[in-house]
Amino acid sequence: MATSRIVVYGGRGALGAACVNHFKQANCWVASIDLNPNENADVNITVPKDASWLQQEEHVVKELGTALQGQKVNAVICVAGGWAGGNAAKDLSKQADLMWRQSVWSSTIAASLAATYLTPGGLLALTGAKAALEGTPGMIGYGMAKAAVHQLTKSLGSKDSGLPENSLAVAIMPVTLDTEMNRKWMPKADFSTWTPLSFVAQLFDKWIKGEERPASGSLVALVTKNNITELIVQ
Repeated sequence: MATSRIVVYGGRGALGAACVNHFKQANCWVASIDLNPNENADVNITVPKDASWLQQEEHVVKELGTALQGQKVNAVICVAGGWAGGNAAKDLSKQADLMWRQSVWSSTIAASLAATYLTPGGLLALTGAKAALEGTPGMIGYGMAKAAVHQLTKSLGSKDSGLPENSLAVAIMPVTLDTEMNRKWMPKADFSTWTPLSFVAQLFDKWIKGEERPASGSLVALVTKNNITELIVQ
């Protein structure tokens, strides 16, 4: 018997896959939502890549409802996203559009899922970025999208947001996650300042269980130094 039901939006990415594996090992029922399936999940919902924002939302909400058969979920975790560089002189609208699709579309659809299927007291976790608290001139589209996720999180954590009673809406703000791709592209970086994926999955697990929860609407920076990660709540 599954202990909890968890939805991971972006379940095929590095962090998403780590979350799927973590919760499967904890005997949870896990649904993965992504462009491609994650074979370790109990249910896979494939997002139609070329569909509009509204069409994607309608598809995902309907498919999850079919899979749940009237049950509720304990958490909706959105770790979908991506990165793109670029300033105002090069591909600004192109890069901003891509970042909006990857981070903002997914986050708002996750919020709709939470409003519909999250149990009272459940967790909605989104993914922002610490860099987006300041100007991001070398990656303007990315900074814009992540700042929008921060604003969405603050709104969701406020009264009358539409989320179930006592639910926790929170955004993590990583600096750099310790993924294979990051190591490939930044082989000379100081890995002791990168946040392990397992730490993030365990953090979500704590919050689902009601342990060490920040206030709803919080932005939580993950700052790692000497392989130790500190949470800085904004």
